[in-house]
Amino acid sequence: MTTDLEKIQKKLEKKLKKERYQHTLGVMYTAGSLAMRYNENLEEALTAGLLHDCGKYCAVKDQIKLCQKHHIQLTPAELETPALIHAKLGAYLAEKKYGIENPRVLDAIRYHTTGRPHMSMMDKIIYLADYIEPNRKIIPGLAMIRQLSFTNIEQAVCQCANSTLKYLEKSRCFIDPMTQQTYEYYKNNNDQIKKETKGE
Repeated sequence: MTTDLEKIQKKLEKKLKKERYQHTLGVMYTAGSLAMRYNENLEEALTAGLLHDCGKYCAVKDQIKLCQKHHIQLTPAELETPALIHAKLGAYLAEKKYGIENPRVLDAIRYHTTGRPHMSMMDKIIYLADYIEPNRKIIPGLAMIRQLSFTNIEQAVCQCANSTLKYLEKSRCFIDPMTQQTYEYYKNNNDQIKKETKGE
């Protein structure tokens, strides 16, 4: 790990609650593993994984205040589901407080909760690493998504988005349109790949 990452890690350890910090380390190392699997930039993946939840160092109401203070635009969906807000705030803090200028890293942090259509490989890596890291509570389908993440990342993203939607529906939670769009985009992509493979 580079000196810069070590410095960031020490700062985060002081700011985040113990369980959140352990999750953060899990995401960082899982992101690094996925980056090696898919021949992506290792340091970018470790950095994005380490900082993906840096916006969660304070309560949701304070996250909203910080977004207002720094003119970070929040959508009605994000205000309806405050658990999403830390992603945008995290991207801002990663740049302004931790000195990250790489747009690939900042985008991966920004979209790690909902995903998005046309994700970069770094987006996919952080999106999945957040979901599959070793400290996650075992839920139905997690083992399959963990395996798919290292064998077929497109299918893994689709299954991850689908699992998130099912959980939100079962919990009767508001569904951010971006999560729905992510699932539909990757489902259609995977369906098209299957058709092309069969020669249809």
